[in-house]
Amino acid sequence: MPEAVHYRVSLPRPHSHLFEVEATFPAGPEVLEAAMPVWTPGSYLVREYARHLQDVTAVGSGGQALPVQRKDKRTFRVHSDGGAVTLRYRVYANELTVRTSHLDGSHGYFNGATLFLYTEATRHQEHRVTVTAPEGWRTFCALEQQGGTFTAPDYDTLVDSPFEIGPHTPLSFVAAGVPHEVVIWGDTVTDPEKLTADLQRICEVEARLFGGLPMQRYLFLVYLSDKGRGGLEHQASTALLFPRAALQNSKGWEDFLTLAAHEYFHLWNIKRIKPRALVPFDYSQENYTTLLWAFEGMTSYYDNLLVRRAGLMSAQRYLTRLGETITNLHATPGRRVQTLAEASLVSWVKHYRPDENSANSAISYYLKGEVVCALLDLEIRRATEDAKSLDDVLRLLWQRHGDGSGVTEDGVEATVREVAGRDLTPFFDRAVRSTEELDYSVLSHVGLEVGFRVRESITDKGGTPPRKAGDVRPKGWLGLTLKGSSTVSTVLEGSPAMEAGLYPDDEVVALDGYRVDGVGLLNRCEDKRPGEQVRLTVFRRDRLMELLVTLGQKPADAAFLTRLDKPTEAQKAAFQAWLGTAWDEAV
Repeated sequence: MPEAVHYRVSLPRPHSHLFEVEATFPAGPEVLEAAMPVWTPGSYLVREYARHLQDVTAVGSGGQALPVQRKDKRTFRVHSDGGAVTLRYRVYANELTVRTSHLDGSHGYFNGATLFLYTEATRHQEHRVTVTAPEGWRTFCALEQQGGTFTAPDYDTLVDSPFEIGPHTPLSFVAAGVPHEVVIWGDTVTDPEKLTADLQRICEVEARLFGGLPMQRYLFLVYLSDKGRGGLEHQASTALLFPRAALQNSKGWEDFLTLAAHEYFHLWNIKRIKPRALVPFDYSQENYTTLLWAFEGMTSYYDNLLVRRAGLMSAQRYLTRLGETITNLHATPGRRVQTLAEASLVSWVKHYRPDENSANSAISYYLKGEVVCALLDLEIRRATEDAKSLDDVLRLLWQRHGDGSGVTEDGVEATVREVAGRDLTPFFDRAVRSTEELDYSVLSHVGLEVGFRVRESITDKGGTPPRKAGDVRPKGWLGLTLKGSSTVSTVLEGSPAMEAGLYPDDEVVALDGYRVDGVGLLNRCEDKRPGEQVRLTVFRRDRLMELLVTLGQKPADAAFLTRLDKPTEAQKAAFQAWLGTAWDEAV
């Protein structure tokens, strides 16, 4: 059996934000080439982790110093006598996201791709990690542990197993017969019993969908901060970043549960059922697939649906949230520019690198993918008279590709066709491979339809019917979004603001000669009628200037789901099969 690669991670000076690493590679070629990944699986952006690497030295098996030559931005070459080589280096870690690493006086967190040099020659050998932690701190990781050493069967598993080190007391529960731990940094949770109980229900619902859990234990790493939200899935764990204040209200708690459900669902969908284009991972460059809409969009569809199935979200709330998602989609002009397949393929330069024009030029495969997968589920249910659903597609993919062998680029569509018993190519042509507006008529299968209205305030996210009955006076519309109090963030394509020459980063200080902030600007424009002209005073690169804008009509892009007037009993039954609630009680 080949020798293991050994890592020792130390954090003797947490306030320096520097992890100290020793990586010992077993005897092998006389020239060792060790490299740092440029990205981490699940986050499709080249993050150049080597930029935080410093002070690299090497010693041979006898303790003799060996020269280190930097080959390129991420690779180090060491000449030896063919014996074991130990590389010593430090990694700066002061970026608190689920995709990076963070070390300070309160804890240490790292993803393996940010910390561990590897070699292609030893990539498939066992990798072992020992952490030397400050007194009173514990190390948490989903890897098998024995005698203080964590063991991964290969480098891919190591990279997929984040570490948290700190003075934490974990919470625990058992779901589907498997032990789960929850480690929380940044604050305490007001009701830890509710947290574990709700997570347990979600985990068990997901386990039932797939017929059991694919791991021996699971670890939730939860980071509560003042801002930021995100999650990253792993083979037997997840890291969740969430605003601590949001947990204090029901909407925030619901958001947290859907985030946890999303990342847990990835245990199957992307961690084990994955695009063949990602098998094996190439850590040196981008890995391209057109299927992220299915692996992330489908997961986004199920995160809400499974919280609903767990009894932690009402059917009405589910429909409201789906309406909010459709609203967000229709507020994005980029849906008319970029297809869902292309959004998946170029996530490396689009989704993870948004700028002021992203809303005009791109669409999120999470966002549109969620809506498309909701419609796809209903298409399958309609085609099979509710005998089958998207659940069956997932189970078949799990049965055939759960070993990590990978799904071909046409594999999801082929599996849908098999389950539905009919060719759904026209659906995929429109929803995935074109920029046509989506066809929402399939909602009639469950006795629903989509309505659109004008947003009633700048905080209106859609999802609910209009509060005011009857005709509503048309509202004036600028067509921009703001950041801060009055700085333009995005000027929407074809909007009055764009036609008048308003630019991103312009600071709007007055409207018709009167000072305004962001809220006042938008509200006062809405008080006017379409076709009226307003005079905006702005600072552009410190230069004061005025622009005349002819207001347009505020678009009806707030979506909501509503019941059909006279549904059939079959439609009502289909609704109940979908959301588990009687049609009459839900909307």
